[in-house]
Amino acid sequence: MAQLVFISEKNRERYLKIIRPIGDFFARTGVHPNILSVSGLLLSAVAGLLYSHGRFFWAAWVVVFAGICDTLDGQIARQTNKRSVFGAFFDSTLDRYSDMFLLIGLAYHFAGGRAFLGLNGGDASAESSPWTVLVIILAIAGSFMVSYTRARAEGLGMNCKGGLMQRPERITLLIIGSLLGSLPAVGSIILKFTLLVLAVSANLTAIYRIIFIKNHLFSETRVK
Repeated sequence: MAQLVFISEKNRERYLKIIRPIGDFFARTGVHPNILSVSGLLLSAVAGLLYSHGRFFWAAWVVVFAGICDTLDGQIARQTNKRSVFGAFFDSTLDRYSDMFLLIGLAYHFAGGRAFLGLNGGDASAESSPWTVLVIILAIAGSFMVSYTRARAEGLGMNCKGGLMQRPERITLLIIGSLLGSLPAVGSIILKFTLLVLAVSANLTAIYRIIFIKNHLFSETRVK
């Protein structure tokens, strides 16, 4: 069963080439990769707060910087020889919390939550939608299941990183949907549709990985 991908390796390399000088600078200045991992988590929490107030445009840009931190921590760990099993575990764990912060912020907004912490948000009740909150819950479940199926596969000694909606793809889709979601009149509809696509594609990715692992294990059994 062929591995499906959404973002091509060529585009991944282009992205890494753009941000590599930043990683080189941090590596030279002695920044520990765990600092960037935590920074990415904190930025995701800020983005979640912005999402909860309907500030989709600014939330999207904060997510961009959080994503850069998440990418650079691995690069710096390799360049400075600070790679460790715990570091990989720590980074992966914080990624799950980061995803949760983003989607919980959106769920709060579409549930009709009011502005808090002294921030002036829009009329969230006008955009409240129980169906959208349900879709976001499904997106959270799908995101976690994509990670879980990979972790379980690795526990079985297998490599399972395929699927259309791995974390970089999910974050990219959310950023695009959030930027378009700031458009007047149609923005909210576009973002809701983006969340629906995210929920469906993430769960389909998890199902794809289940089938991939099943076929791989069965093929090994037949060979033996």
